[in-house]
Amino acid sequence: MPTQSLSTLLIITVCLAACQSTQQDYRATADIKPLLKDELFPSYHLFHVESEEDVFYLGEEAKRFAERSAYDNALNAKNVSGFVNAILDYSDNGMVYRNNANTVANTTFNNRAANCLSLSIMTFALAQHLGLDTTFYEVDIPEYWTRRDGFSLLNGHINLRVSAPETSMAITIGTTYADVDFDPQVIRSHFPRIPVSQKNVLAMFYNNKGADAFVANSYTRAYSYFRAAAKVAPTLQQTWTNLGVLYRMQGDFEQAQRTYEHALSLDPENLTVWENLAILYRYQNRREEAAELFSKIETKRKTNPFYHFILGEQSFEDGKFEKALSHYQRAVRLDRKNHEVLFGMAKTYFELGDTNNAVRYLKSAETYAPDDYSAERYSSKLAVLARR
Repeated sequence: MPTQSLSTLLIITVCLAACQSTQQDYRATADIKPLLKDELFPSYHLFHVESEEDVFYLGEEAKRFAERSAYDNALNAKNVSGFVNAILDYSDNGMVYRNNANTVANTTFNNRAANCLSLSIMTFALAQHLGLDTTFYEVDIPEYWTRRDGFSLLNGHINLRVSAPETSMAITIGTTYADVDFDPQVIRSHFPRIPVSQKNVLAMFYNNKGADAFVANSYTRAYSYFRAAAKVAPTLQQTWTNLGVLYRMQGDFEQAQRTYEHALSLDPENLTVWENLAILYRYQNRREEAAELFSKIETKRKTNPFYHFILGEQSFEDGKFEKALSHYQRAVRLDRKNHEVLFGMAKTYFELGDTNNAVRYLKSAETYAPDDYSAERYSSKLAVLARR
């Protein structure tokens, strides 16, 4: 049995992912009523869940921004690349990145604070207002977790393609399409991607909102959002995994197992679902089954640097710095250019009193930072160390 496991809630807060979201077979029309348990959360209906119209709505200021960025009035033409560049400039100039800023399109535009999901939804809504074709894509990135308030959160990623309609009679300036991605690391890595529907993206938004509620211990609100996600996109696997975790937290182990098994019917290879099932087995005192599952999961994950990274984060939070360092070192051996792993090494060496290595890894983290904000963060920490 592994000495440490990830008590994961399959939720996406930095960016966004789907599991087998394009799958269309008998499971898409299966009766989901047995998998929902309203009686565990009798007041769920008291919590407002944004409608699809709410999520993609734009105010007049946002609409004018889109029109200014894309139209050449002299030529009565649409400029796809001009629109995309305006969006990227808007996000670069004054947009504050917040991984828990799960906001609707218009709020994202006005607040200038967002995560990848919120930015993608805003961009989709702006492009739709202009009559441009827009497609969401799920990017097939390796398993990657972040820590938040004691939970391990599985991250994913989406991006978009904006293009001029093929049937449009309007003139198009320059390129007819452009990809929009708010994570430069993903662009550089060229991971494969598959298209996902607007309904699935809406369900992902609901899952993110449910995740926020879950982490804040508002379980009824979380259920309200996860339930809405299940209704709008019943084949989105992450919803059922989230519901399974929620049922387990409420002590309904049978319903949790039933829901995990449904999630696995959608994607039998998803390790996070298997891990949550193994955690459930522990709660059910099925120790041998749990140990067997954990062993299989760990074997499959050992080549994933992010697995070792999150174990390092957990050990660091627990004050076990030597153990944290060991996990970070394994992650670095698998990926020597990940800024978060390098920062993990730096902060652990600092706690262990090794300032030289702390500075060394902070400089490496700064070198491989994906954006100016992260680079400045590491630079400021280096400045503090230099004054010691």
